[in-house]
Amino acid sequence: MCKADDIFIKMCKDILENGISSEGEVVRAVWADGTPAYTIKKFAIINRYDLSEEFPILTLRPTNLKAAIDELLWIWQKKSNNINELNSGIWDSWANEEGSIGKAYGYQLKIKHKYHEGEFDQVDRVLYDLIKTPYSRRIIVNMYNHNDLHEMNLYPCAYSLTLNVTGRKLNAILNQRSQDILVANNWNVCQYAILVHMLAQVSNLEVGEFVHVIADAHIYDRHIPLISELIQRTPYPAPKLLINTDKKDFYDFRVEDFVLEGYQSGPQIRDIPVAV
Repeated sequence: MCKADDIFIKMCKDILENGISSEGEVVRAVWADGTPAYTIKKFAIINRYDLSEEFPILTLRPTNLKAAIDELLWIWQKKSNNINELNSGIWDSWANEEGSIGKAYGYQLKIKHKYHEGEFDQVDRVLYDLIKTPYSRRIIVNMYNHNDLHEMNLYPCAYSLTLNVTGRKLNAILNQRSQDILVANNWNVCQYAILVHMLAQVSNLEVGEFVHVIADAHIYDRHIPLISELIQRTPYPAPKLLINTDKKDFYDFRVEDFVLEGYQSGPQIRDIPVAV
C-alpha cells in the first residue's frame, strides 16, 4: 500500500468518526446555490511523510501533479499574484478584473527584507541559508503578513514553511490554517514535497521528512459521501518520482522536469462541489 493513501484514509476516518460539525454555526463559506457550506472538522491534524521512502501522491484517485507543480512555481518561482501567469483556473474565483488575487502568496514572497548579510526576498533568503548556513534553526518562510491581510482576496491557507537540516537530510514543516480535505489535501502535500525535493537538489542535500500541520482539517457536508466512497478503495503501490538532475538552479526548474514512473490510481471523482 502507498503510505500516503494509508495516512489519508486514517485522517479521513478520524475526522468522520470523531470530528465536530459546524452545523448551526455562522459560517463564511457558501455553495454555489447560496446554501451555507457546513463542515465536520478536527483541530490540529499532523501528518508525517518520509520523502526518502516514497513520493506521497494518492493512488485512491489521481492528483494532477503537473497542475499542482505549476501553481507551486507560480508562487515560489515567479512570486506572482496574477492568475494570468498561471496555467489553470483554480484561482479564478478570487481574482479581480486584472487577474490579481491581491497582496497574497507570491506577492509576499517577492518582498525584499534587510538582513545582516544583505537584502533578500524570502525565497532567496532560504536558498542563501541552505548553502551558507544549512544547520541554522532560523530558516522560515511566512506569508501571513498582517499589514497586508486587508488587501488579500483570500488569506493564505498554507502560510508558513520551516526548513531544518538534520545530518544531510532536508526536513520541512508546512503550517496550514485551514484545509478542504477532499479538494486540497493531496494537492498541497504533493506541492510541498516537490518543493523540498527542489530545495534539496539545488543545495546538495538529501530529502528527509515533510510534516504537514493542519489547524482546521475539515470535510464539507456535500463531500462526506464522496470521501466515504473514496476511502473504501484499494490503493496501488506508490510511484517513483524522477527529477531532472541537471537542474542546479532553483529558478531553472520547469513542470516537465518532474515525472512520475508507474503511477496508477483509481478513477477521478468528477464534479466535486467547491465552497467559496
